[in-house]
Amino acid sequence: MKILLIEPAKPPLSIGGEDIFLYEPLALEYIAAGVITDHDVEILDMRLDKNLEEVLACFQPDVVGLTAYTVHVNTVRWLAEEIKARYPQILIVVGGHHATVLPADFLSPAIDVVVKGEGVFTFRQLIERYERRAGFADVPGLAINQGGDQLDNGSRSISNLDALPYPTRRLTAKYRKHYFSEWMKPLASIRTSKGCPFRCNFCAQWKLAEGKYLPRNPQTIVAELGQIEEPYVFFADDESLVDTIRMGKLAALIKTSGIHKQYFLYGRSDTIAQNPSLLAAWKEIGLERIFVGLEFFRNEDLDYVQKSCTTEDNERAIQILADLDLEMYASFIVRPDFTREDFSAFRRYCRELELSFASFAVLTPLPGTDLFADLKDRLLTKNYDFFDFIHTVLPTQLSMKDFYTEYSRLLWNAVPFNRSLAFLRRFAWREIPPIVPKTFRLWRRLRNIHKDYEDLANIRPVSIMNGADRLLTSSSRQPTGDDIIGPCTSPSEKS
Repeated sequence: MKILLIEPAKPPLSIGGEDIFLYEPLALEYIAAGVITDHDVEILDMRLDKNLEEVLACFQPDVVGLTAYTVHVNTVRWLAEEIKARYPQILIVVGGHHATVLPADFLSPAIDVVVKGEGVFTFRQLIERYERRAGFADVPGLAINQGGDQLDNGSRSISNLDALPYPTRRLTAKYRKHYFSEWMKPLASIRTSKGCPFRCNFCAQWKLAEGKYLPRNPQTIVAELGQIEEPYVFFADDESLVDTIRMGKLAALIKTSGIHKQYFLYGRSDTIAQNPSLLAAWKEIGLERIFVGLEFFRNEDLDYVQKSCTTEDNERAIQILADLDLEMYASFIVRPDFTREDFSAFRRYCRELELSFASFAVLTPLPGTDLFADLKDRLLTKNYDFFDFIHTVLPTQLSMKDFYTEYSRLLWNAVPFNRSLAFLRRFAWREIPPIVPKTFRLWRRLRNIHKDYEDLANIRPVSIMNGADRLLTSSSRQPTGDDIIGPCTSPSEKS
């Protein structure tokens, strides 16, 4: 059988995403690995390649699989409708993060089956059944759309990540030089664990792993690293440093193997504060950057999101990484109820830390999180295009225009100018000129983001409890044929 797997682009309304960073579609590479031995599989990364119509016409797939985070829900539903209208015989399957937490949002005549959770074995079994023209009713991990209703087959648990095949990276060969995060390009991704033992209320990852922390065997990780050609490697874990003993063993094995890469991974500030020697060991084998969720500048805000780290942990982690000459990707959160005084205090705090890089997400209650359960009745909109961590989906204390004026000031002034210049030196010289216009476009977009809310009363929202109704909005342009199904635009033409 012929199987086409699609990584969707973000919707036009949304900010960020592939405009700022672009990671390889690792989930689809895993899904492909589960079926590629017996079937013909292709991956289309629509963040880089919009040529869906040509791919469908030339490849003629029997099955199309789409993946979606929350911000992609509308786009994926629309894509499914377009594909099904043109090729009604194709089996359309949707999976990914949002499909796992709210499969009902993909209840659509254009979508045949929803895969929930870790999908490698579920999708493989689905394909086996479909090839034999057998039913799916007893396949765990599926939600089957039938005549306007959805039959949920329950979940399929996984307890051993080493049972999964290595992702089939050759299927993204034509895109790989374009995957990046800031100056790290080309950037590969690898998963070394799943889940997290902590219980932050804004995160659903620990729920998706059923409360477990599932590590891979260090030997299998090293074997996979040995197959990766890219010089930069991102650890796409929910939390990379949780098991410090395992990470110490992994560092030792990488050192012995002679593999030379530059690494980027996630780490909690309290873990870093308590384990400086572990970070030193990783620095020795190529660790360059650590993504640290510092989140807030006050302990009461950290308590609100149940982070279980303190500002003291954050400041200690910053000092340890500075002493080791390790770059911190500092990630903060802005609460929609911040006042001007809160923003001003936040700016001062960040500048005192003398960071080289800082990002700021607006606190967003994602479906599947405890925060969403607490705040879903207060949402300004249920249009998933707004769930990009830049648009607020909760009421603001300030006017919307003033909130984004303060947000922009925080974004541009949190890092001292001299530190920003030092950060720019990490980029290859040819990468620097495009950064200026891109930054200006982002600044202009943020200045006008409040206008996205002017027609909010006229938005026809997709129900977060029942996704049967197609979402169209008056305030966000829907993808047109030229956006999704149209002229060829190769990755090289976009760069």
